[in-house]
Amino acid sequence: MLGLWVNLVDEEILQRTYEENEDEFNTPEFATALANMEALREELRNAATTKLRHLLPLSDEQAKDEERAEEWQQWHDMLNPYVEAGDTWLTAPWMVTEFFVYRRFMEAIGYFDPSNEATFMWDPFVKAKRAGLDTSYASAENLMEKVEALPNTKEGVELAAAFALWGNKMDLSIWPADAANSDVDVFSNVLAAAADNLLHDDFIILANHCETLREKKGGVVDIIVDNAGFELVTDLALADHLVASGVAREIRFQLKSHPTFVSDALEKDLMETIETYAALDESTYPFAKKAGQRWKSYIDNKSWTCHENSFWVQGAAMWEMPDKLSKDLNANCDLAFVKGDANYRRLLGDRYWDYTSPFQDVVGAYFPCPVCALRTLKAEVGCGMDKEQVERASSLDDNWLVNGRFGVVHFGTGV
Repeated sequence: MLGLWVNLVDEEILQRTYEENEDEFNTPEFATALANMEALREELRNAATTKLRHLLPLSDEQAKDEERAEEWQQWHDMLNPYVEAGDTWLTAPWMVTEFFVYRRFMEAIGYFDPSNEATFMWDPFVKAKRAGLDTSYASAENLMEKVEALPNTKEGVELAAAFALWGNKMDLSIWPADAANSDVDVFSNVLAAAADNLLHDDFIILANHCETLREKKGGVVDIIVDNAGFELVTDLALADHLVASGVAREIRFQLKSHPTFVSDALEKDLMETIETYAALDESTYPFAKKAGQRWKSYIDNKSWTCHENSFWVQGAAMWEMPDKLSKDLNANCDLAFVKGDANYRRLLGDRYWDYTSPFQDVVGAYFPCPVCALRTLKAEVGCGMDKEQVERASSLDDNWLVNGRFGVVHFGTGV
């Protein structure tokens, strides 16, 4: 795996990014960016012998930006043990280097350099993300019809969270034709189908916690977002239901502060998704369009807010969260949803735990607020899984840990 990931970044991701943006890269304004990208790719081609280095020093103008200076120092402190030890791209911890390669790519293209207007804050993955958005509408139309009919009950919360976990893998063929007038048992059948490939299921604990928030007239709920495209649409659907059902009085979307992992979502990606859905053709996508218009109203009335933070694009364990962010979650957040495999790995410090070690002991005992992890398995680390389910999954599928077929819903109380 260690050698394979650098090949993937060089030969597939960076090569495809060049091809998608070839017109831009072959202009005079992008000449330096192209040369720097080629130099980074050469490092990756010689990853076993190329030693890690720190980010280049900030310019005087960049250093005046408190946020930029803080982010630079965070990377310096994180990398320093490995730079001092002479580690290479392949000997330093994988979690650190796979995040760092995207930060180095941002450095290469001049993403944070205001001296070049052409590359400053230019997202090299925007075309790939836009393609993901444009192919989401049909699946979203089906989903949004269901979301609109969710009951304002514990089962409604469970279903909304299941949508956010499984996305278009959810079996909606057994959805009741008259959902608005259906009893709870019918929705339970949908949930049971969604649970077939769950290796741990804390949906009920999650729903009980949300019911407590509803009884208190709504809480502040954070969604630590992973990918743009259809996955982001399912996150918005979850947020939509939490507000509409009274569980949340405010949803805070925690988003990436620069492009990373190609598809990871920034604030601008979330806003583009909302604007695009609100403008869809009503005759073709009536439910998706109505959803987009509701989302837009949530942004307008501050029920939804967006928050970018550099911590979400760094390879540190979640227990190394900066004090400012940790204190904010502890003081102001009543529930945090953590989405995606990379974020889940960070919850575990990308360390190998016994697969049956309780999530509460591993994560719930340190996280600064109540936390629910929604994860489909795509890497060989995990915890909190039921022994019988692990045995069942391994007997059904040799690649059960990495192919996204199986998932977990974990809840931790936080501190």
